[in-house]
Amino acid sequence: MEIENLEEYRLIKASMDGLVACMDDGSKMKKMLLHVCSSGGKSIRPIILMLCTEICGGHRDKSVNAALAIELIHSASLIHDDVLDDGIIRRGVESAHKKYGVPAAILCGDFLISKAISLISSYGTDSVLEFGRAGMYMAEGETIDISSNGTEFGRQNYYECISKKTASLFAASAAIGAYVAGADREKAMMFRSFGESVGNAYQIVDDLLEYLNRLEDKQSNFESVTLPLLYERSFGREEAVILTVREVLIHVNKAKGILDNFSDSVAKDKLLLVTNLITVDMLPESVLGTG
Repeated sequence: MEIENLEEYRLIKASMDGLVACMDDGSKMKKMLLHVCSSGGKSIRPIILMLCTEICGGHRDKSVNAALAIELIHSASLIHDDVLDDGIIRRGVESAHKKYGVPAAILCGDFLISKAISLISSYGTDSVLEFGRAGMYMAEGETIDISSNGTEFGRQNYYECISKKTASLFAASAAIGAYVAGADREKAMMFRSFGESVGNAYQIVDDLLEYLNRLEDKQSNFESVTLPLLYERSFGREEAVILTVREVLIHVNKAKGILDNFSDSVAKDKLLLVTNLITVDMLPESVLGTG
């Protein structure tokens, strides 16, 4: 099964399409949002949120607006990220700032963040705090990333960067999903740890694919310092791949171990499926066995 076949994916896509459809047809903002939506993201983070709600006994319909808020702030972060990195292609589509200019792209991201805040504000305090925390961490992580070219940037710096820039929103998505279902803080923190592990694995896989020149739908004029590059400096290219794959598996296994604490269910099976699809299943067979 592919992510696009999940009912949760279809619900998020319909909500996103509905949001844009309600805007004035003559609005330049609507044109930009239609362009952003045309890139066809997989809505991974909001799907995780909805599945965590279901695992905790809640109904996914109750979590749709929270999930949409997550997707909107993620989309905003990609727009702003492309401005900072001078990204040219994102998901096979011309980046917003290349098509509409930097000022318009920044404002489009601001619009998405504002709408995301309005959506998440209808939920409880715990969900709002998780959302705000993730937003701040994402900005901090981006700051670390754009300063990563120095020789003093090491493995610890890399993990601080990806845990904030990428994993924080995965963590918030999972925790918010639990809170929406009425879960207590202890359970929500377990899901937050799950999300952080999945987010770390996801980013390391993405960095490894870029290192192996396997990313065809993304092009940027800025190169971040990534885990495989750091390992290559010390151990050479072949060993760098082996060590990087090993770390992916550590994070994936940790995430799956957390889910072992919850009863079997259709939602849990879906979450395990999504975890695999966005991490180990993305790796070429030629490198997967090296870990």
